[in-house]
Amino acid sequence: MKTVIKFTKPYIGLMIIAIILMLSELFVDMYAPILMKNIIDNGILKNDTGYIQLYLLIMLALSAMAFVAGILNSFISSHVCHMFSYDIRNALFRKIQGFSLKTLSRFKTSSLITRLTSDVIANEMVLFMSLRIMLKAPLSVIGSIIMSFIVAPDIALYLIMGTPLLALFLFFTARAGMKIFLIIQQRTDGLNRFIQQNLEGVRLIKSTLNGPYETEKFDDVASPIRVDTVRALRLMESIMPVLLLIMNGSLLLVIWFGSDLIQVNTLEVGSLVAVINYALRMQGGFSMFAFIIIAFSRAKSSADRISEVLLAPADEVVLNDDSHHSYHSNTVEFRNVTFKYPTGQQNVLEDISFKVNVGEKFVIMGQTGSGKSALLSLIPRMYEVSAGQILVNQQDVRDWDIKALRDFIGYVPQKTTLFTGSIIDNVRWGDSAATSEEVFNATQIAQIHDSIMNFDDDYATKVGQQGVNLSGGQKQRLAIARALIKKPGILILDDSTSALDIHTENRLFDSLKELDMTRIIVTQKIHTAKTADHILLLEAGHIVALGTHEELMNSSQLYRDIADSQGEAHD
Repeated sequence: MKTVIKFTKPYIGLMIIAIILMLSELFVDMYAPILMKNIIDNGILKNDTGYIQLYLLIMLALSAMAFVAGILNSFISSHVCHMFSYDIRNALFRKIQGFSLKTLSRFKTSSLITRLTSDVIANEMVLFMSLRIMLKAPLSVIGSIIMSFIVAPDIALYLIMGTPLLALFLFFTARAGMKIFLIIQQRTDGLNRFIQQNLEGVRLIKSTLNGPYETEKFDDVASPIRVDTVRALRLMESIMPVLLLIMNGSLLLVIWFGSDLIQVNTLEVGSLVAVINYALRMQGGFSMFAFIIIAFSRAKSSADRISEVLLAPADEVVLNDDSHHSYHSNTVEFRNVTFKYPTGQQNVLEDISFKVNVGEKFVIMGQTGSGKSALLSLIPRMYEVSAGQILVNQQDVRDWDIKALRDFIGYVPQKTTLFTGSIIDNVRWGDSAATSEEVFNATQIAQIHDSIMNFDDDYATKVGQQGVNLSGGQKQRLAIARALIKKPGILILDDSTSALDIHTENRLFDSLKELDMTRIIVTQKIHTAKTADHILLLEAGHIVALGTHEELMNSSQLYRDIADSQGEAHD
């Protein structure tokens, strides 16, 4: 929780002002029973109207002061809390952007969303409560006890008899509550993950009429949250009855023994009324603890989850000197590379060695799960190799500045991702400073310009969530244009032309051939591989063949089988 608390540092001055205003309110609360005591003993019982009026005016003035202090406190507290949560969200988002895929694999997407939203809100609420009532509650209890002993020490003793018992009860209730709320937050991550997957697959669910089945699954995920939440609330709700039982018992003792002391003239009526008022204020302070414990229990669990992200290693923020790199050779070389995923047990790639020369069209083929995408992700250092070296322009990728490396590489992943916004915004996502002419040039090379111009709003056409209003081929070509606008020296296409027809794909590769660019392409199409300078064939993470189309047709049975399955064996 210390990590989260540090975000309050810029607002210490405002927080001090808020606390001073809160103490002003507390002063009025603590002093009001004394004024009431004086009104009763020196005004009402002595029938002194002037005295009564004077003290009523004093009480009115103090109440007005407390009212103004409360309004100002709420205003300042709200400002501090909103800025606090804004700073945490920004820090979380910046941190996540610096994560490597290795670090990201530790966190589910739904979990990160929960931490950025509800976990931050939980801490924002606790900070607000801290500045408004969290400090006021214990101070009100302590102040009431002190003032009771000042006014009537003989009966104040009965008032505090149950306080130690209450303190212990609240302490153990808070500890139990924190554990339950942590479980609830973890279950909420799972619920968010289920909802996310369900909404992403809504078309498949609708097409198969599997809505009832998904509803049953949702109930299985949501039910444990309901059970744990009820358990937590029952625990928290037990605070109030226990509190009222002990405090009302103490209050009855005060009234009982106080009335006896009044009868023997050793206690004034106003003093008894003042102590009763302090007892009621203590009861109110303890009542606040119920809400404070609930909020703090949630916030503690949420703060721990936020800290887990903020303290995770930001693998990609370390920058090295890249002044010695040449950006014109456009070569890639693998030297005895072995790789396994951070969470995996088995190697995905083993002892991979090959070289892609300047300006080549280098095709990688293989069955599903052979390691093609893993191999491509190592070039821009999405993951680190387990053994061996990867060289870009004769330099180990680990010696590159990570930003310079990825600016030099145009990478189009297997799953096309588009962002809500206009088409031109999506293309410029590759280079926010790109001119309209550069955008048009990239889309023309990617063979998507004509399609865009046929839309009602051409480049201003809005792209729906995940490009829902575009075809698969259109989405792939937009993603390629987005990579091309960077003018990369190396273009990596991870099966990014699978939705294109043969003629469109031919025009695309003809256009790419004219650029000063090395192309590394994963494909399942023999038609695409035919025109490659070299073809790398992977099987179960090993290289089983490397050569041209003609060479592999003569030397590799696996390659011939792939060609035969596509009717290309005898072409």
